[in-house]
Amino acid sequence: MRPTLLSRTRRWLGASMLALIVGIGGVSTAYVLTGLPATAQVQKAAQIVVPEAAQPQSGFADLVEAVKPAVVSILVEATEGPQDVQRGGGNFNMPDLPKDHPFHDFFQQFGDQFGGQGGDQQEQQAPRKFMAAGSGFVISSDGYIVTNNHVVENATKVTVVFDNGDEETAKIIGTDPRTDLAVVKIEGKDLPFVSFETTPSRVGDWVVAVGNPFGLGGTVTAGVISAKGRNIGGSNYGDFLQIDAAVNTGNSGGPTFNTKGEVVGVNTAIYSPNGGNVGIAFAIPASTVKTIVDQLKTGNGITRGYLGVSIQDVTKDIADGVGLQHAKGAIVREPTADSPAGKAGVKSGDIVTAVDGTPIDDALGLSRTIAGKAPDSTVELTIWRDGAETKISVKLGTLTEDAAQSEPSKPTPPAEVKPAPSSVGLTLVPNSDGSGGLLIQDIDENSPAAEKGFAVGDAILEVDNKPVATVDEFETALAAVKAKGLNTALIKASRGGEARFIGLPLGDGK
Repeated sequence: MRPTLLSRTRRWLGASMLALIVGIGGVSTAYVLTGLPATAQVQKAAQIVVPEAAQPQSGFADLVEAVKPAVVSILVEATEGPQDVQRGGGNFNMPDLPKDHPFHDFFQQFGDQFGGQGGDQQEQQAPRKFMAAGSGFVISSDGYIVTNNHVVENATKVTVVFDNGDEETAKIIGTDPRTDLAVVKIEGKDLPFVSFETTPSRVGDWVVAVGNPFGLGGTVTAGVISAKGRNIGGSNYGDFLQIDAAVNTGNSGGPTFNTKGEVVGVNTAIYSPNGGNVGIAFAIPASTVKTIVDQLKTGNGITRGYLGVSIQDVTKDIADGVGLQHAKGAIVREPTADSPAGKAGVKSGDIVTAVDGTPIDDALGLSRTIAGKAPDSTVELTIWRDGAETKISVKLGTLTEDAAQSEPSKPTPPAEVKPAPSSVGLTLVPNSDGSGGLLIQDIDENSPAAEKGFAVGDAILEVDNKPVATVDEFETALAAVKAKGLNTALIKASRGGEARFIGLPLGDGK
């Protein structure tokens, strides 16, 4: 795993940050209640009683001895493709920076100074060969092995090294960048192998990670499952186990076991400010691994269901703005043109709260659920629309990486109108560029709109799922929201061409 520190993930109208070190091929690869007795007059309610463990933990030596023959080191020879690099004169190699990069001019001047040629001459660098190392584990007696996609990415040769030192050349059977999983195969029979867990592990369960950190091979660390269902920045999968067993560079693709010797997850990333273990690592859970691996073993790649909507999480403000009791679900920004969702009647502003009766907590939950469905299958969406629940059946398509996103048709530009203040601290003017809605020209810095992150230049497209093109329409829509007894308006706004829903508090409605 080549550790790469993920930068702060910026979200419009809200920010969250998760620093991650994730593996990328190129270097070594792998992050009772007690108290006074109750009296006859006073009885404690809901007191927690922890069941006593059947046996005190005596160590993991027997477990490790049993599973280590099936855990392997993955050695990779790989090539990065040719790339254009900036060069000055002499032997000075310019970093490959875009012209708008803040250090582009600096390095160009540096090249001028030391090479006399400047930094804008380009030549193609030869493909770069490199070695990488990671971990994996055998899942069948005939030689199928699971590892991470980033461990074998760009590999020209994959070598599997067993704990006893035996080496075998492996063939890549299939990879899935979305879940960062890969299957390779060696020739053999009656090989030692391990199985996936049969009963889902729980937070607090003991786990043991075995792998090849820093190329050391056969290293064992222990800890517990710290959390489940983690969504980590930079991943479009987002359902990781969090463990506190030490995981470092080179552990990528290696297994995490429960105390029965069953694989509970595949180690794939760590959280770290410095590149080393700090006690927070992430593993792809066994339930996902089994599903993906079964498809990869066929050699036909992965197929996923496709709904065709852009979505976002439902915040409390959004829920308040549409009369939804709980801030859960995924709100549809726009259905893609000619997508399965659009053809079935899904609309912008619809909130998907369940799929086939399974509750949806957030946008990532909807994406995972739909991706787990078979293409051409029919699903029933439970949708919150206009203050009521409805159901829509959708026949899914097939997800492709380059699924086209259609642009909505642009309305006729309105006539020039002077900016006008609104009742919520926004000074608005009809959008003159033909994209519709109202442009924010000024904001009262003490208003709820400023607090929610609205900015000058944002476009207000809809209020309560109704298009607005004038300030009068905007105020009428706000009044209609208050008339419903709601104190938060659902606003559909756009910034930089990206639409998003925001719940805008309206005060006490007076």
